[in-house]
Amino acid sequence: MGQFGNQPDFGTQAAVVTPSDTIAYATNLNQACLYVGVAGDIKVILPGVTQADGSPPTAAEAIVFKAVPAGSILPVIVDYVLATGTTAGVGDIIALK
Repeated sequence: MGQFGNQPDFGTQAAVVTPSDTIAYATNLNQACLYVGVAGDIKVILPGVTQADGSPPTAAEAIVFKAVPAGSILPVIVDYVLATGTTAGVGDIIALK
């Protein structure tokens, strides 16, 4: 979703997001934006983020979007949503691609 050459300007796929702090076992959203059904904070890892040594990201590389309003689309492309630091309604975050 967005203004990328290989993506349409609208979502064509959607899935409920289950936040997880275990990156190795978390669902990689493969560059999705997020619909937020219940207001709160969302802690995410953006695409292409790695540790300094090139290994996969950890929670240390995550950022928190504060006070995301209910019923909004977070206009950021993400790969992971972390559980710790995410206060938006679990089960009410949807990945759009």
